[in-house]
Amino acid sequence: MSAPTKPKVSEREARQVAEAAREQDWRKPSFAKELFLGRFRLDLIHPHPMPSRDDVQRGEEFLAKLRDFCETKVDGAQIERDARIPDAVIDGLKELGALGMKIDTKYGGLGLTQVYYNKALALAGSASPAIGALLSAHQSIGVPQPLKLFGTQEQKDAFLPRLARTDISAFLLTEPDVGSDPARLATTAVPDGEDYILDGVKLWTTNGVVADLLVVMARVPRTEGHKGGITAFVVESSSPGITVENRNAFMGLRGLENGVTRFHRVRVPAANRIGPEGSGLKIALTTLNTGRLSLPAMCAGAGKWCLKIAREWTSVREQWGKPVAHHEAVGAKISFIAATTFALEAVLDLSSQMADENRNDIRIEAALAKLYGSEMAWLMADELVQIRGGRGYETADSLAARGERAVPAEQLLRDLRINRIFEGSTEIMHLLIAREAVDAHLAVAGDIIDPDKSLGDKARAGAQATAFYARWLPKLVAGPGQLPRSYAEFHPRGHADLSVHLRYVERAARKLARSTFYAMSRWQGRMETKQGFLGRIVDIGAELFAMSAACVRAELLRTTGDHGREAYQLADAFCRQSRVRVEELFGRLWNNTDDLDRTVVKGVLAGTYTWLEEGVIDASGDGPWIADATPGPSQRENVHRPIR
Repeated sequence: MSAPTKPKVSEREARQVAEAAREQDWRKPSFAKELFLGRFRLDLIHPHPMPSRDDVQRGEEFLAKLRDFCETKVDGAQIERDARIPDAVIDGLKELGALGMKIDTKYGGLGLTQVYYNKALALAGSASPAIGALLSAHQSIGVPQPLKLFGTQEQKDAFLPRLARTDISAFLLTEPDVGSDPARLATTAVPDGEDYILDGVKLWTTNGVVADLLVVMARVPRTEGHKGGITAFVVESSSPGITVENRNAFMGLRGLENGVTRFHRVRVPAANRIGPEGSGLKIALTTLNTGRLSLPAMCAGAGKWCLKIAREWTSVREQWGKPVAHHEAVGAKISFIAATTFALEAVLDLSSQMADENRNDIRIEAALAKLYGSEMAWLMADELVQIRGGRGYETADSLAARGERAVPAEQLLRDLRINRIFEGSTEIMHLLIAREAVDAHLAVAGDIIDPDKSLGDKARAGAQATAFYARWLPKLVAGPGQLPRSYAEFHPRGHADLSVHLRYVERAARKLARSTFYAMSRWQGRMETKQGFLGRIVDIGAELFAMSAACVRAELLRTTGDHGREAYQLADAFCRQSRVRVEELFGRLWNNTDDLDRTVVKGVLAGTYTWLEEGVIDASGDGPWIADATPGPSQRENVHRPIR
């Protein structure tokens, strides 16, 4: 059998593969989708959805056990120094049931809700981000979630009990030359009787070094009797022909068990295929719809820690006769951290509870939570380092060595940086969310700009679009946001006025929808190339979603008598800060340097500015930019180390 060749695909073919993998239909309402269409559907998120009493009790009981374990058995500083989670800690997590937080109790799991799973990740991640990453990769994108959604009963019976208590899982999609463009996936799964034969190399396999079970995405060739396409498989990591060739090291998350995995003629039973052939990408994307909520969970937890350290440090550190917290330049940073932490938790809990209730389609909400959480957590950590000054840049070990509290602020900054890349980089998330945001427009007018459509198709699309916009555009002119008494319940006596912010969100949502329409009218088929514009559209939507969630959460806390007044203050502060960012983003929709930037980029790539690179020494080593991933037997030692 000849060695598989890497698929050669055009940009259009790559887009078609991605488009075919996304969920096409909207069977349930979506608050965020409506927001991008200029419709502020507060009724979809208010009153704030609530968990059942049983879910709360079960979740709180586990959180108490997990907190005790993390406080007594986890040494985050040791994990950072050794760049490894001790086996005893992982064994303890297994005994605690932490591997099965999201697995149903009938398979031996804990059956926690998404809300409490996220609370557990935030707690564990605060003790050690590497532990949070291990648990998240195992359950959010590893074997349990795709099996829960797409697995057969036989597969669930065979694998879920193992995954709930003993077996660690990993998700293998990325390859050395394939990231967010899966159309070029080179790993193959060739049918052979009742089995498939896997060949290929996977990169950045989080948990791959210690995993027992793998979800592997591979391309099945189209042959007689086989539809082919990118397909998902459950693979035993102990199978002959699997080699973990390298344990990768990173600037942060030093305890992360992330590696390079090679498959050489690995035999996988057809019974281990998840779903039909060709459904692998759809399975991956659907899994991520809620799986993406794990990262903002740990980001919200990071914000809480930043706030705690900022409060404690700035109250004792004095400059010019008073604590630094009372200096406006520092105080503004503290206010930003406090308000943003409140908003991140609001976005997370709202999205998670909606996921648990399964009444709404939250694919955009989860993506916005991941995008917004990863960006804002990074900013909060950066502000904490700045507040701490030189001590923020100094390592915790160095601080302790000279007699001061070992505050790992610089470690947090390093650990959080990956979240802007994990599970879809910020740039990819912008494009993914933008695609969903303009879905209604493409549904009615997409054929007009599709070069493959006939004149007749374009004419029919034109008539359909005319009818749609004749109904839709007039609704963007006026709305409740212009009525002074709208959302009056968000201005209770003695509290900050949040109704003014909800009216702003309603007006801004209509403005956002009008801006999107203007852009589509102006650029039409070139709209997909305007990534700067689309990114700003998405960022505005993220801010509006966060403002809405913050207000709804504040009202929930007020009505339950739990820090209501303080919650209203934090929501008010966040919304005012957010509105400043939104106004700047609206301005940059049309007043920006996008065209000039493209000119400069062309000059850089053409070598026009190489003179600017003179006067430095390139400290990088030798070797190719992308490692060779030619299929074949491994020539390296297997560093796989299952924890038993």
